[in-house]
Amino acid sequence: MKYLVTSALPYTNNLPHIGNIAGSHLPADIFQKLLRIFGYDVLFVGGTDEHGSPIEIAAIKEKTTPKELCDKYYVLHKKIYEWLRIDYDNFSRTSNKTNHEMTQYIFNKLYENKYIFEDKIILPYCENDKKFLPDRYVEGTCPYCKYERARGDQCENCGRLLDPKDLINPKCSICGNRPIFKESKHLFIDLRKLEKKLLKWINKNKHWKENVRNFAISWIKEGLKPRSITRDLSWGIKVPLEGYEDKVFYVWFDAPIGYISSTKEYFEKIGKEEEWKNYWLKGSKAKIYHFLGKDNIPFHTIFWPAILMGTKEFNLPYNVVGLEYLNFENRKISKSQNWGVFFEIENDKIFIRIKDKLYEIDSDYIRFYLAYILPENKDTNFFVEEFKEKINKELIGNFGNFTYRVLSFIEKYYSLKIPNAKLNKEDKKILNIFKESKKEIKIFIKNVEIKKVLYKILELSSMANKFFQENEPWKNEKNRDKIIMISANLVKDLAILFWPFITKGSEKIFDLLNYNFKPQNSIKRIGKIELKNHIIKKPEIIFKPLEI
Repeated sequence: MKYLVTSALPYTNNLPHIGNIAGSHLPADIFQKLLRIFGYDVLFVGGTDEHGSPIEIAAIKEKTTPKELCDKYYVLHKKIYEWLRIDYDNFSRTSNKTNHEMTQYIFNKLYENKYIFEDKIILPYCENDKKFLPDRYVEGTCPYCKYERARGDQCENCGRLLDPKDLINPKCSICGNRPIFKESKHLFIDLRKLEKKLLKWINKNKHWKENVRNFAISWIKEGLKPRSITRDLSWGIKVPLEGYEDKVFYVWFDAPIGYISSTKEYFEKIGKEEEWKNYWLKGSKAKIYHFLGKDNIPFHTIFWPAILMGTKEFNLPYNVVGLEYLNFENRKISKSQNWGVFFEIENDKIFIRIKDKLYEIDSDYIRFYLAYILPENKDTNFFVEEFKEKINKELIGNFGNFTYRVLSFIEKYYSLKIPNAKLNKEDKKILNIFKESKKEIKIFIKNVEIKKVLYKILELSSMANKFFQENEPWKNEKNRDKIIMISANLVKDLAILFWPFITKGSEKIFDLLNYNFKPQNSIKRIGKIELKNHIIKKPEIIFKPLEI
């Protein structure tokens, strides 16, 4: 069985913040790494979303071109994800040639299959800027929840999909003037024709999270309407149809196609050009997992699968993993209000800005705490004091402390050589507990319960600490060899289990252990004595206390 894991494609109009990381990139990366250590055949792809009005607006504000803006932010995004050890097999761009070609191919299939029609619609037009305004160029008050900064395509507060004409007191995002509404012709995908198929498909997906299924079903029960797939923009993928030379595809039409394009691009790079079809073509048994924030749920459960269904050629997602929002100290993260945790790059170094202060923080600390508070089923909060506490008490006081004590003991008593000792049934109890834990962790992975995996590993780490402390190898000369050999192998086991969460730190531990770690199917090594009569390197403190 093949697995394809994707995370939501970020707009290249700004740097990401911790909410973006916790909402898709990090859980997707942890999940794909968990799959790897359990021996699954997995591919992890992503990329940047480089079309649409957010890019044009940002380019206007920065007094540059959309292409120059995207070139700049693609590099910065990639640098941040690499620093965080979010290890994409391929991190692509929706503006590349492969995505242009794939988008036009999929459009032509939908057109041939009669899921596309033309209609005239009333659109906002800015008389000051002398242009039609795509949905995101218009802001106003949401008619449903009264949020005052709703966009013309969707209210980020209540999640409702909108039309610019629905907004109360609409205004142009460029100049702030009130737009007028004029007629313009556009192309639509007829979601009404796919409504029954979509509902049947969603109802079959019993393994989806309840909030995702319910959200999608509620949209369908309200009755799906045709959705425009073209926009009056100059930056984007051209529509291959006569009479539409001055328009481009709606960003939400071509963006998810970027998942297919990134997969295809990966296999082109390694000289296996046709292999992408084993993930994406209909009849493929590959399981596709999309990780995304809850504001993207309607697009990934309705709009995107409708596009795939309409082609009659493509594989549908197996799971749409919608996460809730991560807030900062009980308030919504806001860059304009300087409220949250942000990434900044200075002189090629990455810093964390918390409110108005810059810090150099180990990327593993960010990974660990965000994983600890992942908003899997409800909105969660990043609290600065809790961040410090969980790093210093849970990561360092639990796992880091155990690792350093064991390795230091091997240096002091055994001159860096792990001893060899014969074990009886009683000695193997803790090793068997570690072995048995694999079954429970596997169930958590199947259910995409990432936090439960982390909590279980921390529980095992506490057991290892207790084993070392209660057996007192500094006093117990008779059983010292056994205790230290078992403890050294528990360090190895915990480093394997922690690797999806704190990748850099685990790899440093493997290096100190002189242990040849290969992620694929490394779970089979848990609970086994692999390190005996084995030389380690001089111990180092892996995790230093967090002071902020």
